Parts: sequence; C-alpha cells; structure tokens
Amino acid sequence: MKTGRTWLVYTLIRLGIFAVALAALLLTQMTPWIAAAVAAVISLCASYIFLRKPREELAAGLYEARHGTGREAARAPEKAGSDEENEDAVVDRAMPGEAPRTDDVTRAGASRAEAPRTDESCADAPRTDDGTS
Repeated sequence: MKTGRTWLVYTLIRLGIFAVALAALLLTQMTPWIAAAVAAVISLCASYIFLRKPREELAAGLYEARHGTGREAARAPEKAGSDEENEDAVVDRAMPGEAPRTDDVTRAGASRAEAPRTDESCADAPRTDDGTS
C-alpha cells in the first residue's frame, strides 16, 4: 500500500475512534471539553493497541521515503523570482575564506537600522540610540 494511502486510512480510522468515543461520552452528559480530552486519550490507547499493522506500514513507508530506499520523488520546479541566483552571485563574489559583505546582501532582510528610508515624511525624524525612529 502506498504511504499516502496508508497515512490517510490510518488517520481516518483514528478520527473515527475519536468521534465514536466523543459521541459516547457526550451522551453521558459529560462536560464537552472533558469529554474531548477523555476521548482523545481513549482514541490514542485504542489506536496503539488495535492499529499496529497500519502504524507499522506507515512507519516503514516514512522510513523508505526518508532514507531513499523507495523511488525518488521529483523535485518541484523552481519558482520565478527565486533568490538562488542572487545568493550564488554574492557567494561567487566573496573571496575564498571571507564572508560576503553586508552591502552585497539584498536589503529585504536588512535590519531596521540598516534599511534605507523611502518615506519622505520620515526623512527628518530623529533616530534613537537603537537606530529606530
């Protein structure tokens, strides 16, 4: 069975156990939030005891996906406007063993003190010691 299908079946069975336990507890006139907590514990215990096979299949599928013993998933195509080209250019310009200069880094991630001011109304505002207005 595929990992995705196993995951879906296992999750739906666990949600079903929780729903049945919650409905039974609510029929006993239990406080709703306490009933939900108790139903969660009941569904956890029931799924641990009775759902061993689906849980092990899921674990094996996740292990295969993580360690590459299954088929390799295709990489998603790179989105337009990706920063990879800019990052590569900054790294290529840096001398070996030297960190890239801060003026080479895009200003989008710059701190407030380093970011250039573009709002004309704030141009004359005094700066505090920490670099903010």
